[in-house]
Amino acid sequence: MNFALTEEQDLIVNTVREFCEKELYPHENAVEQSGEVPLELQQEIKQKCIDIGFFACNMPEEVGGGGLSHLDFALVERELGRTSMALNHFFGRPSNILMACEGEQREKYLYPCVTGERSDALAMTEPDAGSDVRSMKCSAKLNGGDWVINGTKHFISHANVADFIIVFIATGEEETPRGPKKKITCFLVDRGTPGFEILPGYESVSHRGYKNCILSFDNCRLPETQILGELHGGFAIMNEWLYATRVTVATMCVGRARRVFDLALIHAAERKQFGQQIGKFQGVSFKLADMITEIDAAEWLTLSGAWRLDQGLPANREISSAKVYASEMLAKVTDEAIQVFGGMGLMSDLPLARFWRDARVERIWDGTSEIQRHIISRELLRPLGA
Repeated sequence: MNFALTEEQDLIVNTVREFCEKELYPHENAVEQSGEVPLELQQEIKQKCIDIGFFACNMPEEVGGGGLSHLDFALVERELGRTSMALNHFFGRPSNILMACEGEQREKYLYPCVTGERSDALAMTEPDAGSDVRSMKCSAKLNGGDWVINGTKHFISHANVADFIIVFIATGEEETPRGPKKKITCFLVDRGTPGFEILPGYESVSHRGYKNCILSFDNCRLPETQILGELHGGFAIMNEWLYATRVTVATMCVGRARRVFDLALIHAAERKQFGQQIGKFQGVSFKLADMITEIDAAEWLTLSGAWRLDQGLPANREISSAKVYASEMLAKVTDEAIQVFGGMGLMSDLPLARFWRDARVERIWDGTSEIQRHIISRELLRPLGA
């Protein structure tokens, strides 16, 4: 097996890392303090991403995107993970679920997202339906040829800056061996649609400036042309397009951990106590050894999952393993990095406390650690009839 990156992959990594260091790092503290990304800065980041040819790099070439493979895109996300989510969001990566657009939907939603003229957000979670998607209460009923939607979504990331929302909504019910389950349909909902409101969400300690929102539907009428994919086909779309997003979480965790580790390593080599560098003390040196071992392990798990997707191989278990391991690794690494720095690690002069707080949400969104372990064990047991 060849674990080396190609010349093109090295170029991808270096370009994105340089972009982060030059264009995003300088704004991190201001965003952390204000909790906002000014509109002018949003547009500037987006335009510079377009200028270097990386906007929509995750989308196929056939629709105007960069056409990167899953593995190449994982490298992009790893480097973007080294900086603030509030900032790297504007390094445009439209949701690949938009590839399910057909006919006029492509002109209205897909292509404008690829060019950066419009932006999307994805809405699934509700106050009473997080991991249990089938229990969602936000529902749509057919009335006079339109679907009338009522209900609420919350924890909807960056809906505050989105032009439209990709929303999963209950459109019926079916009987299953485990009882009645909701049928789910995916809709495209434009900002400003009557009966649809995007409200401010909650103040989160993780990823300041990266807003979450509440979506309110009050007799919101949508024509059938706003259905993405097939009626009641929400789960089919999820399975085809969305499960690979767990790779994104895992790779970002790896990138963030590497930045934190680099800071801890330099500090251990330069900081002196009792007449020598603290890195020479076993209590610190062993921490560094454990940190890099776990980071490397998380990275190879993650890149392996992305590689399997590129090969058309089953990857559900591998991706879940990468997500749960990388997110839990990040929590350990950020905590240990602060320990290496001592009290200074908790001061706002350094980004460590921010990364420490940011790390907490990674074990929750895009499927909790418990859900990932359920997926992993299910994939192992099903072939044995258990």
